[in-house]
Amino acid sequence: MNTKYIMIVAILVIGLLSGCDDFLDITPTGKVIAKTGEEYRALLTYEYKNFPEDRGLATLRSDEMTLDKASTNAEDYDSFFDIWSWNDDAPSATTVSFGWRRYYHVIYIANYIITHQADITQATAAEISQLVGEAHMMRAYVHFLLVNLYATPYTHCDPGTTRGIPVQLKADINQLPRSSSVEKVYEQVLADIETARAHLNVKLWPKGYNYRFSTVAADALLARVLLHMGRWDAAQAAAEAVLKERSTLENMNLGNSVLPCHYTSVESIVALEQVMTHVYKNIGIPSKEILSLYRSGDMRKNKYYRQVTSSRSELRKGGSNEYSCSFRTAEFYLTAAEAAARLGRFEAAFNHLFPLIDHRYNTTAAAQYKTELRGMNQEQLLVEILAERARELAFEGFRWFDLRRTSQPSLRKTYGENTYQLSPADARYTLRFPSEAVEANPGLELWPLK
Repeated sequence: MNTKYIMIVAILVIGLLSGCDDFLDITPTGKVIAKTGEEYRALLTYEYKNFPEDRGLATLRSDEMTLDKASTNAEDYDSFFDIWSWNDDAPSATTVSFGWRRYYHVIYIANYIITHQADITQATAAEISQLVGEAHMMRAYVHFLLVNLYATPYTHCDPGTTRGIPVQLKADINQLPRSSSVEKVYEQVLADIETARAHLNVKLWPKGYNYRFSTVAADALLARVLLHMGRWDAAQAAAEAVLKERSTLENMNLGNSVLPCHYTSVESIVALEQVMTHVYKNIGIPSKEILSLYRSGDMRKNKYYRQVTSSRSELRKGGSNEYSCSFRTAEFYLTAAEAAARLGRFEAAFNHLFPLIDHRYNTTAAAQYKTELRGMNQEQLLVEILAERARELAFEGFRWFDLRRTSQPSLRKTYGENTYQLSPADARYTLRFPSEAVEANPGLELWPLK
């Protein structure tokens, strides 16, 4: 990106972050000077490159990571311990925040591009259409992430009467929107995906540009959204649409396979979020609970983790932007398998689950495991599919969201002599709105709307 484009981004960002007067905690007072296709691309690229990594931060709230006095330094303790221990009532002033402001900044830029698409110069119709499609995808994905951080899961509420999050569809700093219902948020997410699909014309971006959204990414996001909604038939169909275009898996029976969450992996669809940053990766260690899920003959245990002592392992996944991974192929084998199993379509579930097993277990273990799966009833099969999601997608930002949308089980953590408990269906499975956002707009949490 040359100096001219850096200045464009800088002017916009300084303006967007220069004030704290509305509920979004952003007041864009600067002047946006983007005109050409390259300049608008530069604006969107800035949002891609600085996309929040809250799915990694949410990992701390799941059962994937252990914090203890041997593995957690004082700075990390001060910054992350309250998130890990679900202390939402009175967190320390040093506790880091989830990216509320940053998310709505991303939405603002997406809205600006959508609003001003007719003003873009020096770009072909196809280039403009692709850019607008990516903006709609960006807006859809951010609203989806926000509603799954700050609202009750779709599958655990009456979506039409449950408070969701504010939906922003205009690049208007004077707008002071109220929260929409969970249902309305999801309706907007689905509408944006549909609109994006009509504009996107790049099937998949080459490595190095695969942080951008594409036509396959539209199906991928749709499948994930429908899974979270419990719309099993549609989720299976959307996942199968992804696999029709992107079905290759990393084969761990081959010694030279890269980690499937690496941006160069054959599985990569969108390499946007780093998820497990260097900081997040080194806050603690993989928990005994997550490590105990791996079966004998599962090659992922050695691929994903490095055993340091008989009782301690370190995470290999993450630690640099080479492991940016928002959507990859294996997720959609698992989505299709879960949706099919919930519908009682056992053969379809096996057809989607078995290729993953063949690529992750040694030959003997794979054959044994597939035989066991064929002997299971529906409930047992679903338990195993969800366990496969935990094993396959560990530390990629899925576990907390999967716990939320499914059983919301009791979780228990210890640090020193202290024990911390998350009860079944605990209210802390949902984050509270940031205090600064509520202080700026006290009506933000009022529900139902009058």
